Amino acid sequence: MNQNTNSRDLLSRERQHMSKLLGALTVTAASGFITYLVTQNSIWEQWTYLLHTAMGIYLTLVVLPYVRTHFKRTLGIRRPVMVIVGLISVGLVIGVAATGLHITIFGQSESLRWIYNLHIITAISVLAGLAVHVFGQRLVFRASRNAEGQGWFPSITAPALAKVPVAILSATALIVVATLVYKLVPIRYNTEAVIQPYEKSYGEHPFHPSQTETASKTFVDVRQISNSDSCGECHADIARQWRDSIHSQAASDTAYQTNVNLLSTKKGMATTRYCEGCHAPVALLTGQLTKGGKLDTPGHLREGVNCKTCHGISEIEHLRGVASFKFTPSEDYLFANRSSAVLDKIHNFVVRIQPRQHRKDMARGVLSTPQMCATCHAQFMDKDVNSWGWVKMQDDFTAWLNSPYSGQGVQTFSKHAMTRCQDCHMPLTEATDPSANAQGLVRAHFMPGANTAIPWHMGNKEQLQRVTDFLQSDKVRVSFERPSRLEADEGITHVAPKTSIKTEAPPYYYLGETVDLSVIVTNVGVGHDFPGGTSDINEAWVHLRVVDSQQNVIFESGGLTPGNDVDPKAQFYRALAIDRSGNHVWRHDLFNMVGDSYKKVIPAGESDIVTYSFSIPNDAKTPLFISATVRYRKLNNQYARWALKRPDAELPIIDVARSSISLPLRDKPKVVSAMPKLAATK
Repeated sequence: MNQNTNSRDLLSRERQHMSKLLGALTVTAASGFITYLVTQNSIWEQWTYLLHTAMGIYLTLVVLPYVRTHFKRTLGIRRPVMVIVGLISVGLVIGVAATGLHITIFGQSESLRWIYNLHIITAISVLAGLAVHVFGQRLVFRASRNAEGQGWFPSITAPALAKVPVAILSATALIVVATLVYKLVPIRYNTEAVIQPYEKSYGEHPFHPSQTETASKTFVDVRQISNSDSCGECHADIARQWRDSIHSQAASDTAYQTNVNLLSTKKGMATTRYCEGCHAPVALLTGQLTKGGKLDTPGHLREGVNCKTCHGISEIEHLRGVASFKFTPSEDYLFANRSSAVLDKIHNFVVRIQPRQHRKDMARGVLSTPQMCATCHAQFMDKDVNSWGWVKMQDDFTAWLNSPYSGQGVQTFSKHAMTRCQDCHMPLTEATDPSANAQGLVRAHFMPGANTAIPWHMGNKEQLQRVTDFLQSDKVRVSFERPSRLEADEGITHVAPKTSIKTEAPPYYYLGETVDLSVIVTNVGVGHDFPGGTSDINEAWVHLRVVDSQQNVIFESGGLTPGNDVDPKAQFYRALAIDRSGNHVWRHDLFNMVGDSYKKVIPAGESDIVTYSFSIPNDAKTPLFISATVRYRKLNNQYARWALKRPDAELPIIDVARSSISLPLRDKPKVVSAMPKLAATK
């Protein structure tokens, strides 16, 4: 009697739990399948993400009491197959609940994509297991009633079943209402220039002379391209790296600001679009660059080349550069750009639990190609800007194409794997980030190159050290063509040349002798010309120094003057830009540049041989110590002191490569004629 009463009590409680459970299970399963199968990221679907998450949490809370009660009630029933299936189903329920809670709390991540996949698999398996467990009873046990007089599904009652369509209709109505209400207050993006009237000095195209396009053919609302700090809420490590990079300071860079203001003064605000497409795309695409606009608004200065700019590039317009990309804003998630802390939290939560569209927008295929870098790291200027004609300027992309690293050069076509810009300047590094791969690695966003001036100017010692390490990573080498002498010997005993095993005579010099010495500078690891970039304002040169054993300077080329300038007779690797009158364009005012009077760089995989000649004093002390150093300084002094507005600036000089040799000195023996002595003996 007590046993039957206890069984009926357990069954009653089980039915109460099932009444709460069945509708929630149906809605959770249906919404889960919808979010998995429908990938359009519409408003109603995003509300479905939230509904699925809420119902999943609720279901987790109510399923555990049901399982506990169900097992207590059926513990004594001898149906081993059904028990095993039930136990497996419970394990799967725990699995789907655990993976769902993990996604709810931590969101999805690339390195843990398997958790999301496991969530889907276990959810489907739970439904399959429950079907086998419930409907299997009818196949195994044919009786219409069991010993207790209960039916095939004792815990499922008519009232519980009646709640299923109510739950589905309620959930559907909730999503429909939420979608309609949300659409009643849509976010409105501005597609007009922020400064009116907007002058079109270079034709109807709103961004010329910049080569930038937008998918909408209109201006972009500032909210769709700025606010990189919001990206850092989820991608904190990457955001910190980017903040140290030159990309983030591309607009605020003091030297750049000096130059772009000079351009504005000389040619008008509209002409600055030529520069700002690469340095300040926020200013360009929002329509700030017209008469009445500003070059130094805090917003676009802080953004520079920001997250949404690079990750918003959808197509490459052409490979001639000058910001030749098409910008397409990412699709909005719920409550995007609403200027509310609470709504921002909801927005970020939706992105984290289902980042499918976010991944699609922010990881476009073009992002991993060298062609994307070409849009700004190649440059030309035409008559519209310089009032002269078409002039080719820096072009690291074409230099890379001609290098062994592109796999498309003459010597390496179809023979070597490609090394992209990103492989050198954005190597994989460890980071705690949802976009990290299975090994916990992301592309580093410090993006070191050769700009030591701005980190030094801004006092960013960490970034300066990163750039220094990058420059000193054995990408350029220097060596000597080792001297040799045909008449050299090692002792006083004559050895016939045919019997000597020596293949090279030991080098030495005589006091008072003139030396011709060759230094070889090789670009072994730079993926483009060395130096690249703005070679008209940078300095790379060879410093050769010859001293004797008492440190007396015998010869020097490429040393520094008392004013910290480089010896003008040094071997430089740089360009000297000139204007139409042949004058040196030293301020980097490219609108005056029509060509170069001098340009020397070393293509990737090639070498340059520099020959020096000097005389050895008769009082030099053996041996000679000869050192050759390839040195680099971002910004020459004349330009830096003008552009940075620091007359006493002494920018860091980086020793990129160094080599040395020592050579012995000898007294040259006097030659005395023996002919007079022979005549006397006769």
